[in-house]
Amino acid sequence: MKIVSQIKQPIVEEMELFEKKFYASMTSKVALLNRITHYIVNRKGKQMRPMFVFLIAKMVHNGEVAERTYRGASVIELIHTATLVHDDVVDDSNRRRGFFSINALWKNKIAVLVGDYLLSKGLLLSIDNDDFDLLKIISVAVREMSEGELLQIEKARKLDITEEIYYEIIRQKTATLIAACCAMGAQSVNAPKEEVEQMRKFGELIGMAFQIKDDLFDYGTEKIGKPTGIDIKEQKMTLPLIHTLNNCSDEDKKWLINSVKNKNKDAKRVKEVIEFVKSSGGLDYAVEKMKSFQQEALRILNSYPQSPFKDSLILMVNYVIERKK
Repeated sequence: MKIVSQIKQPIVEEMELFEKKFYASMTSKVALLNRITHYIVNRKGKQMRPMFVFLIAKMVHNGEVAERTYRGASVIELIHTATLVHDDVVDDSNRRRGFFSINALWKNKIAVLVGDYLLSKGLLLSIDNDDFDLLKIISVAVREMSEGELLQIEKARKLDITEEIYYEIIRQKTATLIAACCAMGAQSVNAPKEEVEQMRKFGELIGMAFQIKDDLFDYGTEKIGKPTGIDIKEQKMTLPLIHTLNNCSDEDKKWLINSVKNKNKDAKRVKEVIEFVKSSGGLDYAVEKMKSFQQEALRILNSYPQSPFKDSLILMVNYVIERKK
């Protein structure tokens, strides 16, 4: 059985019902909008985020979810989808998960409006049901995701990133949404405040490990084969590169910065940078950090009694750092 199906096993019924409710939460009187949302729903990814919501809710609530859990998962997915649609416009990207992006098919103007529509649908789903506690969780995540993106853009201009700033960027850009899913799961079944915070922390740790894993793909893996170097071409400062920059000689540092700033489109130079980072221990260091976030997340789960939901979450934590793409 595929790992994702295995993770989903204890929440199969909830996920099926969620899909129906999620699709219903998107509907509109405008035919064009319905055509686009239908296109989005039919090209969904692995749906890791709603899975986190349901698994956490069931783990902390004796295997049960509430009606609010479905709304919480829908809000997360609506707002996450809105950010993806907007991201594709910002990045001028024509593909998403192997399919054409909304902006590629319907142009930027419509894509931005669809993103806005999904965002408002998410907000209203919470407001109409008085789920203000759930709305607060997701609103904080949206604010942080925007700040993280802008912080990364600001720092990419100067390439003056410390490890601390890098962690802050990935915490806001990536980890905050997974943290919101986990907090949402606990809050939706009215778990105590401390437990909601504990689950939020759990999600944040997984998100940190997830992003470092993504950074490592840029340097190639056995499965993907040749390194991509896309982050270097886009002047993105990732952990392997940051660690190397902060621990090499002044001369090497100058060469690295010049390579990333001015020679980032030169395939030969990008390859040299990748080799230098590898031989300087940048990758090993990033792997070590990723594993320490993973171990910390697993420690939080240790305090919970054995259950199929806990087992799935452990599988999920391990999948995050062992996935091949």
